[in-house]
Amino acid sequence: MKAQVLLPKIFNFPFTYKTNQSSLKIGDFVEVPFGNKKEIGVVWPGKISELKNIKIKKINKKINNFSLDHELINFIKWFASYNMVPIGLVLKMTIGNNLNLINENDKDFNKEKNEIKKFDLNNEQKQALQFLNTTNKKFEVSVLQGTTGSGKTLVYFERIKKIINKKEQALVLLPEIFLTNEFKSRFVEFFGFAPAIWHSKITPKNKRIIWNGIIKNKVKLVIGARSALLLPFKKLGIIIVDEEHDSSYKQDEGVIYNARDMAISRASFENIPIHLISSIPSIETLNNIQNKKFKHFKILQRYKDCPLPKTKIINLNIKKTKNHFISEETIEIVKKFLKKKEQVLFFLNRRGYAPYLICKNCGYKHICPDCSMYLTFHKTKNKAICHHCSLEKEMLRDCKDNKSCEFIMYGPGVEKIFEEVCKIFPEKKVEIFSSDYMKKKDQTKSLFDRIKNNKIDILVGTQMISKGFNFPKLNCIVVIDADFSGRGYDLRTTEKNIQLYHQLSGRAGRFSSDSLIIYQTTSPEDEILHELIKNNSDELLKKELISRKKNLLPPFSRLIAIIVSSKTHALSLDGAREIKNHLSKINEIEVMGPVDSPLLKIKKKFRSRLLIRFSGKSLIQKKITNLLNTLKISNKIKLTVDVDPVNFG
Repeated sequence: MKAQVLLPKIFNFPFTYKTNQSSLKIGDFVEVPFGNKKEIGVVWPGKISELKNIKIKKINKKINNFSLDHELINFIKWFASYNMVPIGLVLKMTIGNNLNLINENDKDFNKEKNEIKKFDLNNEQKQALQFLNTTNKKFEVSVLQGTTGSGKTLVYFERIKKIINKKEQALVLLPEIFLTNEFKSRFVEFFGFAPAIWHSKITPKNKRIIWNGIIKNKVKLVIGARSALLLPFKKLGIIIVDEEHDSSYKQDEGVIYNARDMAISRASFENIPIHLISSIPSIETLNNIQNKKFKHFKILQRYKDCPLPKTKIINLNIKKTKNHFISEETIEIVKKFLKKKEQVLFFLNRRGYAPYLICKNCGYKHICPDCSMYLTFHKTKNKAICHHCSLEKEMLRDCKDNKSCEFIMYGPGVEKIFEEVCKIFPEKKVEIFSSDYMKKKDQTKSLFDRIKNNKIDILVGTQMISKGFNFPKLNCIVVIDADFSGRGYDLRTTEKNIQLYHQLSGRAGRFSSDSLIIYQTTSPEDEILHELIKNNSDELLKKELISRKKNLLPPFSRLIAIIVSSKTHALSLDGAREIKNHLSKINEIEVMGPVDSPLLKIKKKFRSRLLIRFSGKSLIQKKITNLLNTLKISNKIKLTVDVDPVNFG
């Protein structure tokens, strides 16, 4: 008897093994010899080919009580095909490649019970809950949209409670790792027990315990980042995608995929409901709402009826103080909030101290030698750092006339704003809220606790702070440089700007009737800015949707990007041209390019880009994959395929 076994490796096919176990079925976990090692694989469906003159190895053993459901197997196959990645890598995302992952002797997941706080829903929240509860057991996409601070989280908590009471499992996806611990405490307050947390930073031991608990149906609630989507749930009853509009759901390294879209697909394969939660939906979601493909409910009132912040525009062209990035008018307003013991946020979506460094004597520019990027100066390290490859360069450099370079720093980063704020408000406690300063779990928790306990007066933060946080005393936000110009290489720039500033404004005044967001800008007449002030974000997105349709851009077409990288510019371009010649044989697609990627070089590799556009009415990926597999591609070039690209860097 023979069986096909898929291994969690970079293979697009299973391997044939012998077995004497008649009870072996598709989805079972088995231990098999592979080379000189032992591997855990999964018995996989498909026709078993007759292999002649090849010695077929025997399955070592079946791993009892562990198997993948047919629904998950079918989803893995579809996931691999859609995203054009080897199916073995997708399996690796599900089971890992470590024998120690499977351990039948681990203790059950934490069942410690805590006191449950009582939360009362207002009438609008009750209506929203009824809307979600009317979803039948079968697959259906429902969108719960609510203005920031409207209490959407409480609504879907109640929804999850119903699922757990039915002895089913629930998965909540969050866009960022650092959000999981913030949500964990809120879950404990509501449910009385800690959910399982799943993301890349979880220790191997905890991952093993949680994974075993999930596959045995002992873990009922999982909060996770993108990778949680492929966990082997045994009785998954619902999927929640919080902040569904967030671009962080797009994995752009390794296995490239959009977790929100894949979550919808998994819900379809599992035949269960999925709820997309957002204060302002993505363009794709809005389009599906308009086309009646997704159900939609909108909460208009903030929780406890607190109004949205007032707004003020400060024209930096006439009111900016020389050599400062914070206007005098802004300073006077901020002082009033601080006097009332309320918290203030200064927002600038730019890491480091200064994004550009040029020597005033010799003109030398600090540019990454491995990437076509300016290095960002980080004052805390006193180094210039590449935000793409993490290369670090010392600031000391020989200049002309046996002197050292004297660098002029152009443009502020969040560290520069932090420094300026500290000088303006020397008596106040100021902290930075940025990914560079929140790498450790304990540091992050400590910062949250100090913010909530009002031990911090002023925050200086990047876009991280716009995502899902609830700071009760934050009532004034200052946007240092409100830029809606759409500069860059991202077709979603306008959409992201609308979502970012809408989310940001919602961080203020959640428990106050007197809150304010200040927009410092050099473009005070910008249409997007004025529409945001009027709280017309939905209308802005509808206009963007019309523009997309006119230009035949997603969601009115589908895109696949192929990035060809090599050690030389010529090789990458030549490789891209050759691939384009072959792709042109497929009638259903339009192939654009090749062109240089806006980020021409990353990690010492030059990059050329092809863009494939098609109608999206049929799954074209299989044809493209089959064609690429027939090509004899030089080992001097590397292909990266990005289905449904978010940007074109």
